[in-house]
Amino acid sequence: MTIPIHELAALGTATCWATTGIIASDAIRALGAFHFNLLRQGFVTIILAGVVLATGSLTLPGPEGIALLALSGIVGILLGDTFNFAAVGRLGPRKAGAVFALNAPMAALLGWLILGERLGWQAGLGIVATISGVALAILGRPAEGAHRLEMLHGRFRTGVMFGLCAAFGQAAGALVARPYMAGGLDPYLGSLLRVGASGLAMGIVATLPFAPRTPSVWPRGALILTAATALIGLFLGMTLFLFALQGSQTGIIATLSATSPVIILPLLWLRTGQRPSAKSWTGAALAVLGLALIFTR
Repeated sequence: MTIPIHELAALGTATCWATTGIIASDAIRALGAFHFNLLRQGFVTIILAGVVLATGSLTLPGPEGIALLALSGIVGILLGDTFNFAAVGRLGPRKAGAVFALNAPMAALLGWLILGERLGWQAGLGIVATISGVALAILGRPAEGAHRLEMLHGRFRTGVMFGLCAAFGQAAGALVARPYMAGGLDPYLGSLLRVGASGLAMGIVATLPFAPRTPSVWPRGALILTAATALIGLFLGMTLFLFALQGSQTGIIATLSATSPVIILPLLWLRTGQRPSAKSWTGAALAVLGLALIFTR
């Protein structure tokens, strides 16, 4: 049996993003979604540049490829991540994940319409089961007695809107990057081009009059958490995601990476001491069934 290494990499991405969601909330609320994302991108750009120089992975895809990968980074990381962190800051990591998971069907639809990626019935059924399980797993906890990581900050409707924008940004960014990653582009170089372009664009936006207000205080704890999320979610998670796109279809990789809200259930249990509900575990089981259908297609 062939080991589905690219699909496993996508699950690795989901694990990285689930961990990021747990540890990011306090830093996001202290620094704001924009400056939190700006700091982590600047940090990871420096690390990725060092890795690319050390490994000699400098075979660039050409001017058009560089431009499109930069666009992928701006759409998927600048817009997608900033909106996602804004949703996490308002809804908490579990509820924000419920909305962000919609990037999977968005990516599958865009991959079919634009790239001509066709999914067999088993893969399609697996995607439906996985997304349904993710939604059930996340929405399964009652609001009473919620931990602070589960509490609503601001308007629920605004948080949902941010989550939908994040989902679309992630799906569109993956769609743009997919042809170049499938062509064999080094994942570290691909990450550098995407993260670097996004960080540069955010740096320019930060100098403009309408940019989000710079925090008056930069708590040390928030900066440490920001660096940790950069290493786990952006450096490792995004590199695994681009590697996954090298060998599997956009919709399948988006679906597998969208299982982070299921992976987050035991992590939240450990972090908050609140056991997930039976409905949440049922959703997790349904998501696992969907994953099995995808892996054995």
